[in-house]
Amino acid sequence: MELIIVGSGTGVPSLRRGSPGYGVRAGGKLVFLDLGPGVLRAMLRYGLNFSEIDALCLTHLHPDHVGDLVPFLFATRYALGYTRKEPFHLLAARGFQEFYGNLRKAFGQWVEPPPGLMQLRELDPARTEEAALGELVIKSAATNHTDHSLAFRVEAAGKALVYSGDTDESASLVELAKGADLLVLECANPFKVPGHLTPAEAGRLAAQAGVPRLVLSHFYPPCDEVDIAALAATEFPGEIIKAEDGMKVVL
Repeated sequence: MELIIVGSGTGVPSLRRGSPGYGVRAGGKLVFLDLGPGVLRAMLRYGLNFSEIDALCLTHLHPDHVGDLVPFLFATRYALGYTRKEPFHLLAARGFQEFYGNLRKAFGQWVEPPPGLMQLRELDPARTEEAALGELVIKSAATNHTDHSLAFRVEAAGKALVYSGDTDESASLVELAKGADLLVLECANPFKVPGHLTPAEAGRLAAQAGVPRLVLSHFYPPCDEVDIAALAATEFPGEIIKAEDGMKVVL
């Protein structure tokens, strides 16, 4: 299993950090976690082809996490650029159907992939859900951010990775992450902002989950002015990695 960090930033424009987007290669599949603005183009820089996405998992519907969804859906309509023939899966929380319906009202057929290409599934934030793609399994659980925010767990070949999306401290996220080999947590600011984690909170959550490795990501600019890994280490004894765009982590 390999994690490719395409965007380690937020909605704030940055030359260093793009908006959220994370690729996971596992079980012969490419899973993509969030699709912020600019992620499609950045994928090319890191050797990823949007035609290869087998599952697109959206943690929530804030613009910095779904900004490239419309361009992605639009691009699937053009065989000169999008070469995929087999269906891809789109996983999102309950309420996405309404959101997508509003997109269709705004853009019409231009955001409708060819018939049968997109397999859309809404997930219930009130319980752990599971989707299987061959030997790969994706699980979801609610996080403490919006009413319809999810974290995702990707499992294959005895390895597991969990990605929080945006969250405050969350018992359901801790439960989802137990036994995982790698936990990717948002760490938006070194000071407290409701709905997000500080470095120390991220470290504490990782310690509660008992994971061996922690990736901190989703940084607003103040995070690059302090040693956030050291702050997280006050609560977490394992390996801490500060995300950078283009970074690859092998499990």
